[in-house]
Amino acid sequence: MSTSFNAVAASDERLAHLRAEVALFMRDHVLSLVSHDLRSPLNAIHSWAYVLERKLDTADASAQRALAGIRSGVEQQVKLLEDAVDKTRAETKSLPLARESFPVRAVVERALEDAWRALVEARGATVTVMSSLDGERCDGDRERLAQALWTMLVFAAEASAPGAQIALKSDLDAGFWRIEIAFTTRFAALADTELQHALEPFARSQAVQPREAGRIAWVFALVQRVALAHGGTFEQSALADGEPSTLLLRVPLAAQ
Repeated sequence: MSTSFNAVAASDERLAHLRAEVALFMRDHVLSLVSHDLRSPLNAIHSWAYVLERKLDTADASAQRALAGIRSGVEQQVKLLEDAVDKTRAETKSLPLARESFPVRAVVERALEDAWRALVEARGATVTVMSSLDGERCDGDRERLAQALWTMLVFAAEASAPGAQIALKSDLDAGFWRIEIAFTTRFAALADTELQHALEPFARSQAVQPREAGRIAWVFALVQRVALAHGGTFEQSALADGEPSTLLLRVPLAAQ
């Protein structure tokens, strides 16, 4: 009984760690977007302040105080971004990899097992694996790639109706390990409080919001960082209620 209890405790601890990693990378991804999106208007305000300086009467004390206030406000906001935003997200800005040669099949199996325990079983979903890979190996961070694949699988279960079919395809593509997950999106499943969930409400609700071209849902920040660190890519199709959706991760088999 002790062995069984320890195994369950270890599994619960791992799932908690996986959820925490997703939340950490999502937080830092949001901070990165905030830093980027706020700097553009701040730079514009700063530039217009110089234009106003040349137009305003230097003898007009009120106008000069207003101009000084604008500049001071911009400087305070920039400092806030540097101190509170940029430093906070530094933890995941650079993602070191613990590289090793590992069988890709083992990572798929581990991610499937973790996803099954986290949500797939509770939702009554079925994951169909289509792969001809067996002994193929990848030179990369085994644990990080397992985390990325787990995130993709769990989101597919979150965004699918109970009892849904989820397809996972793992194959080789011009020297890249290619993992594609396909499912049918059901917005109601993401929001239904009566269903079991593995991801935070904020992550689920944001995922269905319109996205600018080239941007991913925030919940996939970890997946994207892992892909980029390996010299690979991550793509997410548009989410439309009742329509097929795909998640695609590609990483090179050999270190780059």
